Amino acid sequence: MTEFLSADYWNERYLNNASHWDLGVVSPPLKTYIDQLADKNLSILIPGAGNSYEAVYLMEQGFTNITVIDIAPSVIQVLQEKYPNQKSIQFIETDFFKWEGKYDLIIEQTFFCALDPVLRNNYVNHMASLLKQNGKLVGLLFNRAFEGGPPFGGDRDSYLQLFSSHFNFQTLTPCHNSVAPRANTELFFIAVLK
Repeated sequence: MTEFLSADYWNERYLNNASHWDLGVVSPPLKTYIDQLADKNLSILIPGAGNSYEAVYLMEQGFTNITVIDIAPSVIQVLQEKYPNQKSIQFIETDFFKWEGKYDLIIEQTFFCALDPVLRNNYVNHMASLLKQNGKLVGLLFNRAFEGGPPFGGDRDSYLQLFSSHFNFQTLTPCHNSVAPRANTELFFIAVLK
């Protein structure tokens, strides 16, 4: 296990507020996507969800079957304490690569960029295993390089090649509604399981 995947590494970052990509709100491109979803009973997974702004927004919009997983125990504990009596979201402390289930929709929000790039093929393979037939992986990917990491960057061509083993992209395009600090550095994507 690389240090970028260890529970201790991420727990320490959350406890010290060192995840500088945390927006503090639901990401605008994902909010726009969520706002057009009609089926409130979709089974939705958000891996590596951190502070779970997207999950909370989904719950507020009436979605009923949301699963949040994160490897950092401190994050999950805070979320469980903050939302103790709701039934729409499960907050689960676990390693993404050990998680099993089948979902209609998986939302990607800064999880991919947090993983050591050597794990990217594993990420694609495991995402494919977690989706139902015709399931979708939807979210944001950085369209830029970073020094060091995490976060780790990438570009459109590398994503097309990486995901092609299991997914067809319906959309892979520069975001028009990113938050200002991420303007012109994010790709919005909808990838459908083959």
